[in-house]
Amino acid sequence: MAKNIYIGEIFKNEEIAQDCFLMSVALHSTFAEPQPGQFVMLRISGISEPFLARPFSIYSFQRETDFCRIDLLYQVVGKGTQILAGLIKGSQVEILGPLGNGFEISQSARNLVLIAGGMGAAPLSFLAEYLDNKVCSGSSKIYFYLGARNSETLIGMDKINNLTCTAVICTDDGSLGEKGLVTQILAQDLKKYAPDQTMIYACGPKPMLKELAKILQGTKFKCQVSLEERMACGVGACLGCAVEVKGKKGMAAYKRVCADGPVFYIDEIAWKKI
Repeated sequence: MAKNIYIGEIFKNEEIAQDCFLMSVALHSTFAEPQPGQFVMLRISGISEPFLARPFSIYSFQRETDFCRIDLLYQVVGKGTQILAGLIKGSQVEILGPLGNGFEISQSARNLVLIAGGMGAAPLSFLAEYLDNKVCSGSSKIYFYLGARNSETLIGMDKINNLTCTAVICTDDGSLGEKGLVTQILAQDLKKYAPDQTMIYACGPKPMLKELAKILQGTKFKCQVSLEERMACGVGACLGCAVEVKGKKGMAAYKRVCADGPVFYIDEIAWKKI
């Protein structure tokens, strides 16, 4: 068995929002400390079909005395995640990780602006927790823009409420917080932040990130995005998660989301091809 594949035991697997589940898994204490933005590949122990390993962003991580706990958020969208949702306490899963390159943490930015849509709340909540505990001082502040279709699908509030940050909640239908797309609300607020004192971090559906790229085009804002892609291996061997980036002299180039990302600077990506 590969060195960084661990057998984990589920001690919580519950629905926290419409079709969204929080799974807490106990792992051996030798599991490496994940960085915000990294992910794991997960599969059910002893089952090969129809359940292949799937990528999951890390929502939270805690190291206890003789074990560690990793929290994963996932949405039920097909047969595989339906099987996951049915797992009970004590079920075993195989976890490969932590994988990928996480967010580059800015030690100098005064404004740390996080923008999450849908399941993008998972990696950004982990990032916000990290920033709040280890980075932020009296001279820097966290601004968390969290968007969802409606109040029933909004996730991440439990984590945000325990952090020292300014939260801006957005729902498409106005059922909670600001009414409108989270990118629209951020666009209205951009004038509040000085580009040379701001780092933006984003994760969410591709249309959201593509719109964010348009909003920031031509500005001096630095922005890192975590891309969500289908992955088969998680380690860069299968090339199934390649994404087009801007190559030299306008030539097309490709990077693997799992191994080269999942975090990229927003101006690296060829958004017109996505």
